[in-house]
Amino acid sequence: MTAADEGRSLGELVASATAELSGLVHDEIALAKAELRQDVRRALLGSVAGMVGVVLTIFAVPLFSFALAFWIHNWWGISLALSCTVVGGFYVLLALALFLLAKGRFGRIAPPERSIRSAKASASVLSNVRPRPRGVPADEAGSSA
Repeated sequence: MTAADEGRSLGELVASATAELSGLVHDEIALAKAELRQDVRRALLGSVAGMVGVVLTIFAVPLFSFALAFWIHNWWGISLALSCTVVGGFYVLLALALFLLAKGRFGRIAPPERSIRSAKASASVLSNVRPRPRGVPADEAGSSA
């Protein structure tokens, strides 16, 4: 069936096609928004789960520390105060090792040498550039006199 059989002109067909295309674009945008909202919800849920896991881990550290101190107290037969001191000393040594590791890693960070050289080279080239006076076209020179 042709457009002439349906009684629609070329202008009506173009308008119809434009409206259909506009509707398609709006639908695609709505679909993208819905997918993004779903991804944001997933990311939010994952973030909340991760934060709760971190909080529970922080709460568990003292409990395991006390358990370790009591285990040392029972295993070695030393006083509880000395057991807690041993566990605390272990944590201090662990913290010191991690601090030295971090210091070593941060010590390897260097400034971006190539970027600095490139920026200096660009600045030196641009500092030598002088603006040239723009010539006045012949037709403007004659009309302004």
